Amino acid sequence: MRSRILVLFAHPAFEKSRVHRELVKKIKQLTGITFHDLYEEYPELEINVAKEQNLLLEHDIIVFQHPFYWYSAPAMIKQWMDLVLEHGWAYGKNGNALQGKQLLSVISAGGPREVYAATGRNRYTIQEFLRPFEQTALLCKMNYLPPFVIHGTHKMELHEMKQAALQYEGLLLAFHHGLLSQEELSRVDYLNDLNPIPEALKD
Repeated sequence: MRSRILVLFAHPAFEKSRVHRELVKKIKQLTGITFHDLYEEYPELEINVAKEQNLLLEHDIIVFQHPFYWYSAPAMIKQWMDLVLEHGWAYGKNGNALQGKQLLSVISAGGPREVYAATGRNRYTIQEFLRPFEQTALLCKMNYLPPFVIHGTHKMELHEMKQAALQYEGLLLAFHHGLLSQEELSRVDYLNDLNPIPEALKD
């Protein structure tokens, strides 16, 4: 059975982005993927909760894709979480709507990977900064996956961005086709460390 994937994209300055432009271009039209640009859909931050909840129910894997702003996400992601993940629906005594679904973060960061460590300039790992997302997933009875992280974006060349976009495309296709086992996923800190699937498996 193939998984349906919902990409919740949030970038308040998408027109200025280099990396996310390449990522979105590569995955926007993939079979089995619903690409949902939150800032485009809700420019006034007035989120249609019922619509968003229905989208969540229709998909198996939920992706938060955004730049890593101030060690977290753009404001739209927080607004979305505050309103959509309601008590009694997403969590709480009778909040089982998202139980068993998978959640992961796809983020871009200006700094290289080595600065996100106990010995690095930022003192903590990406996984530690993403703990609120992990705990949110656990509260909602979801399975939180390792992140897909594109580091060093400030100095990236175009060919490097395109390579990252290809890897992202391969990752989503692998999830869609059910090619990644929990054992494989549990062995990596970043989903980037997994090999992309062969071209022949693309729809």
